[in-house]
Amino acid sequence: MRKTVLLFALGSLAFAQPKVSPEKEASMKADLVGQIDAMKKQAQVMVDSVFSFGELGFQEFETTKYLSGILEKEGFTIERNYAGIPTAWVASWGSGKPVISLGSDIDDIPQASQKPGVGYHDPIVEGAPGHGEGHNSGVPLNIIAALAVKKVMEREHLTGTIRLWPGVAEELVGTKAYYVRAGMFKDVDVCLFTHVAANMGVSWGPSLNQNGLVSVEYMFKGESAHAAAAPWRGRSALDAVELMDVGWDFRREHLRLAQRSHRVITDGGDQPNVVPPSAAVWYYFREADYDHIMDMWHIGDNMAKAATLMTDTTYTSRLLGSAWPGYFSRPIAEDMQENINKVGLPQWSDDDQALAKGMQKELKQPERGLDAGAAFSRTRATPGRRRRHGRRRRGTHAHRRRQRRHRRRKLERAHHHPAFPLEHSRRPRPQLGQRNLDGHADRA
Repeated sequence: MRKTVLLFALGSLAFAQPKVSPEKEASMKADLVGQIDAMKKQAQVMVDSVFSFGELGFQEFETTKYLSGILEKEGFTIERNYAGIPTAWVASWGSGKPVISLGSDIDDIPQASQKPGVGYHDPIVEGAPGHGEGHNSGVPLNIIAALAVKKVMEREHLTGTIRLWPGVAEELVGTKAYYVRAGMFKDVDVCLFTHVAANMGVSWGPSLNQNGLVSVEYMFKGESAHAAAAPWRGRSALDAVELMDVGWDFRREHLRLAQRSHRVITDGGDQPNVVPPSAAVWYYFREADYDHIMDMWHIGDNMAKAATLMTDTTYTSRLLGSAWPGYFSRPIAEDMQENINKVGLPQWSDDDQALAKGMQKELKQPERGLDAGAAFSRTRATPGRRRRHGRRRRGTHAHRRRQRRHRRRKLERAHHHPAFPLEHSRRPRPQLGQRNLDGHADRA
């Protein structure tokens, strides 16, 4: 955890400082190491506290009160209820340029309640929500990094603004579009975003390991009737939902390999002897670029129309959320990679490895434990680097990832798949999606 915080502190400071000598820069970064070591207990308390709250998207009230309260006590100005979202906030300190934005998600997922430190399924409360994706760690670690950088900036009289914000309802892709429209990133110079992963890494250019999506709910209306006495009078909205789902499942074979689509029925009627007059189904349509996401949405609309024709029902739909594929900054990624190289991976204890292997066993995955080697980079390699990488020992995690990436690109070329165009990135400012050990880039 300490190394993850240090990584973000180093990255933030790199953008906050004016041109200084290498010796001075090294001195400031060494100071950060000491500060973060002194705050490791505070970091752990924050991570554990947010874990204990266990709040679903749009319901992160205790989490928001706790985290924003800590920053307020440290001299940050808090803008609450940001973009009209009750659990959203922005914490700011400093003035002038550069403006460094630190973000991470805070929401839970349903039925993921789990006792901490247990390597098998053991919920605190059966059926309750929980932090199944590490969203309890990101903002606490960003706070530690921000506090350390703030002290150095004050001592060295550095100009710049630090801003922190939470990814509210990320699992529902519910808020970040509202943040953009409200101007959260309008004057931001760099946005550093953190999420839990198995190693440390950065990337630049179009994202290779993310997708985008639209979250759409289809609501069907029919006519009620007694299902035994006069079923011919009814027009089942649930039949329309089920026919749409069947149609989509048949169409799935003829969609690109890059697509992912999934749904839940949010309204399936009231009771069996009443023909359902209303029913609804909620879809996530995922793809690798904007055009193909929109194509999937269009196909979904067609499936809904077809279902209404077969059942004499009607439908309406509503867009619940959206997230577009990322396009990341090369200079920022390369600067961050330098700091990754300095920080490296933690030295895992026997208990750490035992917990990791227990979880891997529970998930029916190879029981490899945690990576004890060097931190790897997801930075896109030049052709020369690819050749050097290709001579590395076969069988390593990195080699297998490169093989999978090569097969994917070959398949895309064979099917004339377009590259990831910059104009579809929809990103407000240069950004870095940082995956780290303690603190996914944002794609629910």
